[in-house]
Amino acid sequence: MNAEELLTPRQRKALRGKAHHLKPVVLIGKSGLSEAIVNEVNNCLEHHELIKVKFGDFKEQRRELSEELADTCAAQIAGLVGNICILYRKRQDEEKAA
Repeated sequence: MNAEELLTPRQRKALRGKAHHLKPVVLIGKSGLSEAIVNEVNNCLEHHELIKVKFGDFKEQRRELSEELADTCAAQIAGLVGNICILYRKRQDEEKAA
């Protein structure tokens, strides 16, 4: 991500507010960040822009795994609340809006 694409603190706060009512769409379990998890997160971000990812396992490494997942998926972390990571990626194709 270049500096122009980074979220400001105000934008992160607004995104966390929008994500408040959302349910986690991806659960990271025993297998960790598998290819299937990364593909599912990419698919969800493509359709929704803003998603929640829940850590069922690996709770101690949630920050590191969240950063790795965000880098892999070209997304940004809008927030980490407990065992939930809020990811945001601006939609490239507006026709896929959900």
